[in-house]
Amino acid sequence: MTENRPLPVRDRPVSDLSRADAADEHAALSAEIASHDERYYQDDAPVVSDADYDRLRRRYEDIEARFPELKTDESLSKKVGAAPSAKFAKVAHQVPMLSLQNAFSDEEVEEFVARVRRFLNLSDGDEVAFTAEPKIDGLSCSLRYEKGRFKQAATRGDGAQGEDVTANVRTISQIPDELTGEGVPDIIDIRGEVYMSAQDFLALNARQEEAGKPLFANPRNAAAGSLRQLDSEVTRSRPLRFFAYAWGQAEPGPPGKTQYEVVQAFKRFGLPTNDLTVRVKDAAGLLAHYRKIGAERASLGYDIDGVVYKVDRLDLQERLGFVSRSPRWAIAHKFAAEQATTVLEAIDIQVGRTGALTPVARLAPVTVGGVVVTNATLHNADEIARKDVRVGDTVVVQRAGDVIPQVVEVVADKRPAGAKPFEFPTRCPVCDSHVVQEIDPKTGKQDVVRRCTGGLICPAQAVERLRHFVSRNAFDIEGMGEAYIQSFFEAGQIKRPADIFRLSFEDISETLKTHREAASAKRAEEKAAAARLAAENGEALPLEEPKAKSKAPRKDDATKSVTNLLENIAARRTVPFDRFLFALGIRHVGETTSKALARMFPDAKAFAEAVDKAAAGRPGPDWNELSALEGVGPITRDKLLEWSAKASDDLFDTHVGLSGIANKTQLKTLKAHYGDEAVIRAALRKAHAQQPSPDYLHLADMSDVGPVAANSLIDFFDEEHNRSAFDDLVKEVQVEPVTLKITQSPVTGKTVVFTGSLERMTRDEAKAMAERLGAKVAGSVSAKTDLLVAGPGAGSKLEKATALGVKTITEDEWFDLVT
Repeated sequence: MTENRPLPVRDRPVSDLSRADAADEHAALSAEIASHDERYYQDDAPVVSDADYDRLRRRYEDIEARFPELKTDESLSKKVGAAPSAKFAKVAHQVPMLSLQNAFSDEEVEEFVARVRRFLNLSDGDEVAFTAEPKIDGLSCSLRYEKGRFKQAATRGDGAQGEDVTANVRTISQIPDELTGEGVPDIIDIRGEVYMSAQDFLALNARQEEAGKPLFANPRNAAAGSLRQLDSEVTRSRPLRFFAYAWGQAEPGPPGKTQYEVVQAFKRFGLPTNDLTVRVKDAAGLLAHYRKIGAERASLGYDIDGVVYKVDRLDLQERLGFVSRSPRWAIAHKFAAEQATTVLEAIDIQVGRTGALTPVARLAPVTVGGVVVTNATLHNADEIARKDVRVGDTVVVQRAGDVIPQVVEVVADKRPAGAKPFEFPTRCPVCDSHVVQEIDPKTGKQDVVRRCTGGLICPAQAVERLRHFVSRNAFDIEGMGEAYIQSFFEAGQIKRPADIFRLSFEDISETLKTHREAASAKRAEEKAAAARLAAENGEALPLEEPKAKSKAPRKDDATKSVTNLLENIAARRTVPFDRFLFALGIRHVGETTSKALARMFPDAKAFAEAVDKAAAGRPGPDWNELSALEGVGPITRDKLLEWSAKASDDLFDTHVGLSGIANKTQLKTLKAHYGDEAVIRAALRKAHAQQPSPDYLHLADMSDVGPVAANSLIDFFDEEHNRSAFDDLVKEVQVEPVTLKITQSPVTGKTVVFTGSLERMTRDEAKAMAERLGAKVAGSVSAKTDLLVAGPGAGSKLEKATALGVKTITEDEWFDLVT
């Protein structure tokens, strides 16, 4: 059955995709990436490797690059780290600590170099140098020095705020209390990696084993756990080390004009740096150093998982700037994933908070890259069928980083007799509701992701949505863990988010008591099961250590637990608008999109009203159908719609006519899709009546939002229970506007559109500049556009701006305005 199955669209190069196929895959990737983000960031239970996740995200971005009208940021791939723990004081990073994009092949590295050159508009003769350094597998840390004296240390946290670990960092002997030598800045945040050497790690685990304590899984976990100890004396007993390789705030400026010069200055100041850092002039030099480090990897004495490449000149780094989660001027070239073979014992179906059914392979335990793994991702039903994965198969599994691996392929000659193809369930394994594949309204094709239709009646979705709501990157309610959410839900005390803020002391006391009793009963059952097994095997149970007389929690301890949770809930009654939006768990609306929306609207009321207005002007199915036709394009589409509105029935044949607007290929496409000219005319009139309104475009065309997220917002508020839950929550909490650090300029707060061929900067650089100056960059012109920057060759956008009276300037006038 699977042998004749056509390869999915995802196996074809993006350059070969049609507009319809690209839209279909774009939506599928959106759901898949969102599901992986949920498991990684919300559940701490990822089911995909770093390498596989990165490939999904990059393909998603490649599709958007070829079809900009599909652009949206629901993937959450721009997220950095996680919110700092409440156990430590929080430290605000003056300059955000971002993560890096990843590359896994020589071709991707070469494309990175080419992309840098394109962005900077360099000619073949212009040289751009890079640095290459080992990517240390440790914990990112920022060290603040003022007048050369060490003042504070912080973890990366969520990139904007980290944990104050100053006392612990002072115990690391390699980190100096004072920087020495010439050129030390008055203020500088030294960024680097705290790590543990392989030898020290083995010695630490030997001590742990001798003391009867749990062993650490790997040096990275050992280093992270040691640095985040509440008792700095515990950290002092752990052999931590540090490599410096970057910086944040530097006043009056960094001690060098290039990346390499600054790192060499760090070395002069007395900071530990990595001697394997080199400067090269092209992609060939980067790849040569990558192979050199890879060959020496086993003998380095510390763990690395790749090589980091950076543009060397700091002025070029500044021009290149950043995307939401990473700099454009740097990339991490990861080492190849490690593989092993094992037996697939079962395939479980997990139901996420959006109703997505995700298949997970349960494996016979196998060690891959030094870590024992028992689970692997199978992505979706199409992937299972394509690889023909069956229960009982021997499979190749692969991992890249400390995450659950993926199933790469089946070892066909080891398949047991009688193994049957896996049948994906047609009913939800949690609530028994029907499972459906959503239809993309643009393409009419089915989504690859299967979803439960149970919605709020499905316990898996309801609990998952509540868990998402209280998670660290949403409302961040400390102490409201997964088990408690489940208990509150089962007790009927929390059914939707606003209920959390209505919990009473008695409610929480009752739930905590039930939770403790259930945990005690589970331990007793486990103990009884162990006794039964020992009796069956003729073995004696090990003697238990004497325990304290009183095993039950003291009344004052129970009261304190309840009081603490109530205080933590009360502390979250005031929440930033972007966290409020993200916490709602709306499909395709992740952290990046939530932040973009929070920048657009001053409060929840204005946001909801804007969504209602957008809903009233949402494009209809006939407009979507016309827009999805491959090769027609938005310019021709709009001209066709304008023509259809002007031409009367009597004048249709004598008017300009279709051939005067569409070229031969487009006309052929229209006739193949609709039929003869009479049908085309009727379809165009319907599409004209269903065009998106300015209110819809204002929402959908904003950078980091896009039509997919806009439609999700409309769908969310169109559901009565969602609107009710939203209004109910607004009554319980105070939503604060997001304050942004932006450069004040003549375009601050204005909506800007760029069109035509820009000659002094690339389109990406133009967008980055405008956003840095506080402007909002839109993809199309509407009545709410404040400024159009038009280069040579400007077409329909310039025509529309002129018709709407939008101010239009040239590229030179743009620079005169903002510089």
